[in-house]
Parts: sequence; C-alpha cells; structure tokens
Amino acid sequence: MNEIIKLVQVNTLEWYHKHGRDFPWRYTKDPYKIMIVEFMLHRTKADQVVHVYESFIQKYPDVKSLAMADPKEIKKVTEHLGLHWRSRHFIASARYIVKELNGQFPDDYDNLRKIPGIGEYIASAILTVCFNKPAPVVDSNIARFINRFWNLGLKGEIRRKKRIVKIAEELFNLENPGKFLFAIVDFASLVCKPDNPDCFQCPLKNNCKYNHGPSPNKQVSGSDYEPSLKSPSATSDTRRPLSEIGRWLREIKYLKIEGDIL
Repeated sequence: MNEIIKLVQVNTLEWYHKHGRDFPWRYTKDPYKIMIVEFMLHRTKADQVVHVYESFIQKYPDVKSLAMADPKEIKKVTEHLGLHWRSRHFIASARYIVKELNGQFPDDYDNLRKIPGIGEYIASAILTVCFNKPAPVVDSNIARFINRFWNLGLKGEIRRKKRIVKIAEELFNLENPGKFLFAIVDFASLVCKPDNPDCFQCPLKNNCKYNHGPSPNKQVSGSDYEPSLKSPSATSDTRRPLSEIGRWLREIKYLKIEGDIL
C-alpha cells in the first residue's frame, strides 16, 4: 500500500477516535437507516437532522412501514428540513425495494443505483458502512480534502474527476471503510474546512502539499519539495494573485513553527 495513503488512513482514524462527532446513525449497519439519513443530510447540517431522523425511524422503523406511509406525512418531514423535492425519494425508494427486491437491499453498487433516489454517494456509503465493502465515497467535502492534500489544483465540480476517484478508491480500501467514512467526513468538516482550514491543528500537516507545497501547476513529490523563501515581490511579475500571497504567508508561518519542514 502507498505509504501516504496509509498515513492518511491511520492519522484520520486516530483523530476521529479523539474528536469525532457522535450521531445516532453511526451505531447502525442497517442500509435502510443509512439511506434515510443520507436523504435527510442532503444540503442539511447533521445537527439539524438528529431529532428528525430519530422521530422518523421511530415512526417508520423499516422499509416496509415506509412503503405504506402517507406521502403527505413524509412531505412534512422533508419540508421541515428544507428538502421539499426529496419527499418522493423516501416513498419511491421504499416501494421499489419492497416490490422489486423483496424488501432486501442489494450489496452491490449497480443494483443499489437502480433504487430511486440513490446516487453515487449514497450507494457507496451503504456499501462501506453496511456491507463493509471498499467503495470510493466522494462528496464535495471529501473531494476538497483530496484536492488540497495532494495539491491537485483541480477547479470547479471535482467530485467525479478521475484523479479524485482514484485516490478515494485507495483511501477506502481498508479493513473498516465505514468507520473511515465517518472519520474523513468529520475531518473535512471540522479541520479541512472550506474556508479557513485549521492547518495548525491538522494531524496531516507535515505531509500536506496544500500546507507547504508548490503551485498545483508544478507536480513534484512531497519529498522533493523545498519551500521558497522568496517574497511574492521578488519575482518578475509583481502583480501576484492573493491566493499565491496567502500560500507564501502559510509557508513562512510553517517555516517558523514546524522545524521538521526544513
């Protein structure tokens, strides 16, 4: 196994054991419950979902009870979460599973994707969490982490980029991919945040190319990289983008604090 991949897996899991968030759906391997919570978590913060999820599961404990539910009642739940259009997924998925799959969730990606409302992310999440099968689970947060840590320099919608998916496949190829999913989700939310990532507290900072790496346009390995001590104004083009100035400031900060970078 790639040493960097192993390092990310080990350090992220160790961080998770100390700082991971506690949610009720992390104590189940029931694919029905994982499907439901993933429907609810779509563009909704996890803290806002907890009470709604628990009440929903209490009222509809399994896929058969949901298949017989009144769509108007389900719509009330999704409207409460601001997911007006998602209500049809709850009923449609449950009825498909009961009618076409005899109430049983498949344990392979292709058949999971046939279930209404289940996309790439949810299918892979079910495989990793419920069936302990390695699958590249990639949402925008996980893609952002991969893009930053490996300094890929990808822009725009990057979740389906080949380089992102390839690295994700390696990351999730471990003994407990479900636990790693929870770990990297929390890590991307609490440390490697979209804005102002907490690089100083990051357990991966010494190997992160975003932290002290080169420009994404210049691909080198982490071991080959030496931080530049030149200020932005020392180059021929004095009109440096703010992003490059910020990167230079981060380099200087870590040169002062982290002795082993030198």
